[in-house]
Amino acid sequence: MRLGVIDVGSNTVHLLIVDAHPGASPVPHHSERSVLRLMRFIDDDGAITEEGQRMLVEAIGGAARTVAEIGVDDVMATATSAIREAANGEEVLARITRETGVELRVLTGDDEARITMLAVRRWFGWSAGEILLFDIGGGSFEIAQGVDEYPDAQVSLPLGAGRATINFLRDDPPPREAVSRLRAHARAAFTEARDTIFADRPAPTRVVGTSKTIRSIGRLVGGPADPVTGAPAPIHYAGLKEWEPTMREMPSDVRQYLPGITPERSYQILAGAILLRTAMKVFDVSTLTVSPWALREGLVLRYIDGLD
Repeated sequence: MRLGVIDVGSNTVHLLIVDAHPGASPVPHHSERSVLRLMRFIDDDGAITEEGQRMLVEAIGGAARTVAEIGVDDVMATATSAIREAANGEEVLARITRETGVELRVLTGDDEARITMLAVRRWFGWSAGEILLFDIGGGSFEIAQGVDEYPDAQVSLPLGAGRATINFLRDDPPPREAVSRLRAHARAAFTEARDTIFADRPAPTRVVGTSKTIRSIGRLVGGPADPVTGAPAPIHYAGLKEWEPTMREMPSDVRQYLPGITPERSYQILAGAILLRTAMKVFDVSTLTVSPWALREGLVLRYIDGLD
């Protein structure tokens, strides 16, 4: 069967259409995205501005028209932290439904962590053992750990790459003091999570990173994917530590020419690198394996499991 996923994140509205059936790997049929950087359109009261709402309606409406043109058996439409935490989130959801016909299901942070862990577990298999997962979104940073398809411990922190850029790194490039403030803030949040939520978990067998931000950092730090298997290169802490100061000195319009860094990610990729490096340091991770599958694939897998 053919399924569509409309994923409304803090940075993009991403449409993924796949062909899938029980027992098989989902096969991508079509993918398109609209770059919004929605965190830029949050006012001082925490509400999504009129301009941001118009951009959302236009992007989601375009995705819905593509779905109708291609034809699918079913479509799932989800929203994550930007709409979840907006002061006017309910009004925005109602407007989107009214003007596009798309009803968005708002995922909690725990939902994101659980569904992404399912996708990662299916990608790496049971032999991966105890997995520690890092997932950097635009508005939130999910951490999950466990030995099963769903995590035994998870947390969603308001530390996404877009949010961190807006809150700490507005200057382009940012001064060292701003970078230090972000690092200290992230270190405190990650340390508290490690010492409370994950304190009773065993040492992970494999540490995995997922999301477009981490895949971009992996391409920059680790190099291209394996030419035979297509597996992304791992991210080594030492390599990330070397690259971060270089990115810090560059304005965003220069970062976009680095390997793996697309123009829509160049503005917030520095914050993503700082957050990832800090998380790896706090959780004592020397090497991070990058997963090609994440939230959207997890949604498809859960849907297919329900049909089996």
